[in-house]
Amino acid sequence: MSKRLTCVVGKEMDKKAYDILLFSYYRDAELRGADLILRLINRIDDLHLQETLTRHLADETNHAWLWTERIRALGGLPVRIDDGYHRHLRRKAGLPANLLDLLALTYVVEERAGKRYEEHAARPDVDPDTLKALTEMRADEEWHLAWVTEKLKELEQSEGQEKVAATLSRYRVLEAEAFAEMLVDEQRALREITEGKE
Repeated sequence: MSKRLTCVVGKEMDKKAYDILLFSYYRDAELRGADLILRLINRIDDLHLQETLTRHLADETNHAWLWTERIRALGGLPVRIDDGYHRHLRRKAGLPANLLDLLALTYVVEERAGKRYEEHAARPDVDPDTLKALTEMRADEEWHLAWVTEKLKELEQSEGQEKVAATLSRYRVLEAEAFAEMLVDEQRALREITEGKE
Protein backbone atom coordinates (compact mmCIF):
# COMPACT_ATOMS: atom_id res chain seq x y z
CA MET A 1 0.00 0.00 0.00
CA SER A 2 1.39 3.40 -0.92
CA LYS A 3 2.22 5.95 1.76
CA ARG A 4 -0.43 8.29 0.37
CA LEU A 5 -3.12 5.57 0.42
CA THR A 6 -2.16 4.59 3.98
CA CYS A 7 -2.57 8.22 5.01
CA VAL A 8 -6.01 8.47 3.36
CA VAL A 9 -7.19 5.20 4.92
CA GLY A 10 -5.88 6.36 8.30
CA LYS A 11 -7.75 9.65 8.01
CA GLU A 12 -10.95 7.87 7.00
CA MET A 13 -10.63 5.51 9.96
CA ASP A 14 -9.91 8.43 12.29
CA LYS A 15 -12.98 10.25 10.96
CA LYS A 16 -15.16 7.18 11.48
CA ALA A 17 -13.83 6.61 14.99
CA TYR A 18 -14.27 10.31 15.75
CA ASP A 19 -17.86 10.31 14.49
CA ILE A 20 -18.72 7.10 16.35
CA LEU A 21 -17.48 8.58 19.61
CA LEU A 22 -19.15 11.96 19.03
CA PHE A 23 -22.43 10.31 18.06
CA SER A 24 -22.14 8.16 21.19
CA TYR A 25 -21.96 11.35 23.28
CA TYR A 26 -25.07 12.65 21.50
CA ARG A 27 -26.80 9.30 21.97
CA ASP A 28 -25.97 9.24 25.67
CA ALA A 29 -27.44 12.72 26.15
CA GLU A 30 -30.67 11.66 24.42
CA LEU A 31 -30.95 8.44 26.45
CA ARG A 32 -30.33 10.17 29.77
CA GLY A 33 -32.75 12.94 28.84
CA ALA A 34 -35.34 10.27 28.10
CA ASP A 35 -34.61 8.62 31.45
CA LEU A 36 -35.22 11.91 33.28
CA ILE A 37 -38.50 12.53 31.44
CA LEU A 38 -39.69 8.98 32.11
CA ARG A 39 -39.00 9.34 35.83
CA LEU A 40 -40.84 12.62 35.99
CA ILE A 41 -43.94 11.58 34.01
CA ASN A 42 -45.10 9.51 36.97
CA ARG A 43 -44.71 12.46 39.34
CA ILE A 44 -46.98 14.74 37.28
CA ASP A 45 -50.74 14.78 37.96
CA ASP A 46 -51.62 16.98 34.97
CA LEU A 47 -52.83 14.49 32.33
CA HIS A 48 -52.28 16.92 29.44
CA LEU A 49 -48.69 17.45 30.59
CA GLN A 50 -48.23 13.68 30.92
CA GLU A 51 -49.37 13.31 27.33
CA THR A 52 -46.98 16.03 26.14
CA LEU A 53 -44.10 14.52 28.11
CA THR A 54 -44.89 11.11 26.60
CA ARG A 55 -44.51 12.53 23.09
CA HIS A 56 -41.33 14.27 24.21
CA LEU A 57 -40.06 10.96 25.63
CA ALA A 58 -40.78 9.25 22.31
CA ASP A 59 -38.74 11.92 20.51
CA GLU A 60 -35.78 11.49 22.88
CA THR A 61 -35.70 7.73 22.47
CA ASN A 62 -36.07 8.11 18.71
CA HIS A 63 -33.12 10.51 18.68
CA ALA A 64 -31.04 7.94 20.59
CA TRP A 65 -32.06 5.36 17.99
CA LEU A 66 -31.15 7.68 15.10
CA TRP A 67 -27.66 8.11 16.60
CA THR A 68 -27.43 4.35 17.08
CA GLU A 69 -28.29 3.86 13.39
CA ARG A 70 -25.65 6.41 12.33
CA ILE A 71 -23.05 4.64 14.48
CA ARG A 72 -23.98 1.24 13.00
CA ALA A 73 -23.89 2.69 9.46
CA LEU A 74 -20.27 3.68 10.16
CA GLY A 75 -19.53 0.08 11.07
CA GLY A 76 -19.34 0.63 14.80
CA LEU A 77 -21.16 0.06 18.03
CA PRO A 78 -22.18 2.79 20.48
CA VAL A 79 -19.45 3.66 22.96
CA ARG A 80 -20.42 3.67 26.63
CA ILE A 81 -20.18 7.23 27.94
CA ASP A 82 -19.60 7.13 31.67
CA ASP A 83 -19.55 10.85 32.36
CA GLY A 84 -21.63 12.57 29.71
CA TYR A 85 -23.71 15.72 29.59
CA HIS A 86 -26.58 14.71 31.86
CA ARG A 87 -24.27 13.34 34.56
CA HIS A 88 -22.38 16.63 34.65
CA LEU A 89 -25.68 18.47 34.68
CA ARG A 90 -27.11 16.38 37.49
CA ARG A 91 -24.05 17.08 39.65
CA LYS A 92 -24.49 20.81 39.05
CA ALA A 93 -28.27 21.13 39.17
CA GLY A 94 -29.56 18.05 40.97
CA LEU A 95 -32.96 16.65 40.12
CA PRO A 96 -35.83 19.07 39.57
CA ALA A 97 -37.82 19.51 42.79
CA ASN A 98 -41.01 20.91 41.25
CA LEU A 99 -42.74 21.58 37.95
CA LEU A 100 -41.07 24.96 37.45
CA ASP A 101 -37.62 23.43 37.94
CA LEU A 102 -38.48 20.56 35.59
CA LEU A 103 -39.64 22.91 32.85
CA ALA A 104 -36.74 25.34 33.26
CA LEU A 105 -34.20 22.52 33.17
CA THR A 106 -35.92 20.94 30.17
CA TYR A 107 -35.88 24.28 28.37
CA VAL A 108 -32.15 24.89 28.80
CA VAL A 109 -31.31 21.29 27.89
CA GLU A 110 -33.39 21.53 24.70
CA GLU A 111 -31.78 24.87 23.91
CA ARG A 112 -28.35 23.24 24.16
CA ALA A 113 -29.35 20.25 22.04
CA GLY A 114 -30.72 22.54 19.35
CA LYS A 115 -27.52 24.62 19.31
CA ARG A 116 -25.26 21.57 19.20
CA TYR A 117 -27.18 19.99 16.36
CA GLU A 118 -27.34 23.27 14.46
CA GLU A 119 -23.57 23.73 14.81
CA HIS A 120 -22.96 20.15 13.69
CA ALA A 121 -25.25 20.54 10.67
CA ALA A 122 -23.26 23.61 9.58
CA ARG A 123 -19.95 21.69 9.41
CA PRO A 124 -18.56 21.39 5.90
CA ASP A 125 -17.77 17.67 6.29
CA VAL A 126 -21.19 16.48 7.51
CA ASP A 127 -22.44 13.57 5.42
CA PRO A 128 -25.99 13.57 3.93
CA ASP A 129 -27.34 10.83 6.23
CA THR A 130 -26.10 12.59 9.36
CA LEU A 131 -27.48 15.89 8.06
CA LYS A 132 -30.88 14.25 7.54
CA ALA A 133 -30.87 12.93 11.13
CA LEU A 134 -29.77 16.32 12.49
CA THR A 135 -32.53 18.09 10.54
CA GLU A 136 -35.16 15.73 11.94
CA MET A 137 -33.88 16.15 15.49
CA ARG A 138 -33.65 19.93 15.21
CA ALA A 139 -37.32 20.05 14.18
CA ASP A 140 -38.21 18.01 17.27
CA GLU A 141 -36.08 20.26 19.49
CA GLU A 142 -38.01 23.28 18.16
CA TRP A 143 -41.29 21.62 19.17
CA HIS A 144 -39.85 20.78 22.60
CA LEU A 145 -38.87 24.42 23.13
CA ALA A 146 -42.29 25.58 21.93
CA TRP A 147 -44.33 23.40 24.31
CA VAL A 148 -42.05 24.17 27.27
CA THR A 149 -42.25 27.90 26.52
CA GLU A 150 -46.04 27.68 26.46
CA LYS A 151 -46.11 25.82 29.78
CA LEU A 152 -43.67 28.29 31.38
CA LYS A 153 -45.93 31.16 30.30
CA GLU A 154 -48.85 29.39 31.99
CA LEU A 155 -46.76 29.03 35.15
CA GLU A 156 -46.03 32.76 35.16
CA GLN A 157 -49.69 33.22 36.15
CA SER A 158 -49.28 31.24 39.38
CA GLU A 159 -45.55 31.56 40.10
CA GLY A 160 -44.93 35.06 38.80
CA GLN A 161 -42.94 36.19 35.80
CA GLU A 162 -39.95 37.19 37.93
CA LYS A 163 -39.68 33.76 39.59
CA VAL A 164 -39.92 31.95 36.25
CA ALA A 165 -37.24 34.21 34.73
CA ALA A 166 -34.96 33.76 37.76
CA THR A 167 -35.36 29.98 37.64
CA LEU A 168 -34.53 29.89 33.93
CA SER A 169 -31.52 32.11 34.54
CA ARG A 170 -30.27 29.88 37.37
CA TYR A 171 -30.58 26.75 35.23
CA ARG A 172 -28.86 28.45 32.29
CA VAL A 173 -25.84 29.21 34.48
CA LEU A 174 -25.73 25.66 35.89
CA GLU A 175 -26.20 24.12 32.44
CA ALA A 176 -23.44 26.27 30.91
CA GLU A 177 -21.03 25.17 33.64
CA ALA A 178 -22.00 21.50 33.21
CA PHE A 179 -21.71 21.70 29.42
CA ALA A 180 -18.27 23.34 29.61
CA GLU A 181 -17.02 20.58 31.92
CA MET A 182 -18.49 17.83 29.73
CA LEU A 183 -17.05 19.42 26.60
CA VAL A 184 -13.53 19.26 28.06
CA ASP A 185 -14.01 15.51 28.65
CA GLU A 186 -15.57 14.99 25.24
CA GLN A 187 -12.86 16.91 23.39
CA ARG A 188 -10.12 15.04 25.26
CA ALA A 189 -11.68 11.70 24.27
CA LEU A 190 -12.09 12.82 20.66
CA ARG A 191 -8.48 14.04 20.53
CA GLU A 192 -7.28 10.67 21.83
CA ILE A 193 -9.19 8.91 19.03
CA THR A 194 -7.62 11.11 16.34
CA GLU A 195 -4.15 10.75 17.87
CA GLY A 196 -4.49 6.96 17.91
CA LYS A 197 -4.75 6.51 21.67
CA GLU A 198 -7.51 4.42 23.23
